[in-house]
Amino acid sequence: MEILTWTLQAIGLFMVTNIDDIIVLSLFYARGAGQRGTTTKILAGQYIGFGAILAAAVLVALGARSFLPEEAIPYFGLIPLVLGLLAAWRVWRSDDDDDDDEGKVSGKSLSVLTIAAVTFANGGDNIGVYVPVFATVGTAGIIAYSIVFLALVAVLVAAARFVATRKPIAEVLERWEHILFPIVLIGLGIAILVEGGAFGL
Repeated sequence: MEILTWTLQAIGLFMVTNIDDIIVLSLFYARGAGQRGTTTKILAGQYIGFGAILAAAVLVALGARSFLPEEAIPYFGLIPLVLGLLAAWRVWRSDDDDDDDEGKVSGKSLSVLTIAAVTFANGGDNIGVYVPVFATVGTAGIIAYSIVFLALVAVLVAAARFVATRKPIAEVLERWEHILFPIVLIGLGIAILVEGGAFGL
């Protein structure tokens, strides 16, 4: 039952933290239209970039579990909570930096390393979201989350390929992502704090 819970949570977490990548990757697809090997390059670049994000999050989470007392772990829930509040503030102020997706790929050639670099830069804040989750679910949970995440990378690339030819869908995803992202992060942070008994909750 725990595996099923982790799997469902991993799917939800991956979706809200990477939905904006669909837009960025679809722009790469548009840039590589008519070229051979476009999907292969995007898939490889996405795996390298996301793999680096995942590896960093796992290392930090394992380090936290090794060097911090057990009662300090629930307070990691403050990270997604603060990130979610900041994201909500940017949306409210209509000053979200994620709006300029075209700027992320402008002037970028369609190479595996370039796509990996853009993927890492675009999802670098995901590390702060994944670390508190990984720190609280333990080694088995980290493995389960990682397997689901890596499987969903291929789904993400396939979705980007689909969206690349359907601009209205891309626009809807981009609009809702800015609303869903802070809501999920705030909820995640509160859940980690409450489940861990932080602040006597």
